Amino acid sequence: MKEGTLKALDEDDVEFVEILQSLGMQRAVAVVITYISKAGEATSKEIEEAAQLSQSEVSIAVQDLRVEEWIDERTAQPRGKGRPPVVYSLRTPVGEIIKQLEEEKLREYADVMEDIRRLKGLA
Repeated sequence: MKEGTLKALDEDDVEFVEILQSLGMQRAVAVVITYISKAGEATSKEIEEAAQLSQSEVSIAVQDLRVEEWIDERTAQPRGKGRPPVVYSLRTPVGEIIKQLEEEKLREYADVMEDIRRLKGLA
């Protein structure tokens, strides 16, 4: 990850996102996981700017991550007027997320192989 005022995804991060996508993960979800795993924690605004996602893409991705129970959120100290920002961090380590993806793909493979076995039996 490149450093600056905001962290940005580097070539390795982009490859990581692409591999997650190839496994069936939505791009925005893959980007948010990758960004937060590198940054440690981030607000929606930081994710939007650094990962070049729209506010709605980040919101939908965070919602998906909540469903999977892969993300934690806390309210940060308010900076002036307005609503205090929500800070996101991964609840589930990236290694565990990868393990869950692996298990899902192994189940899918077993189901496909069972269908092929049944087809052979019917042929």
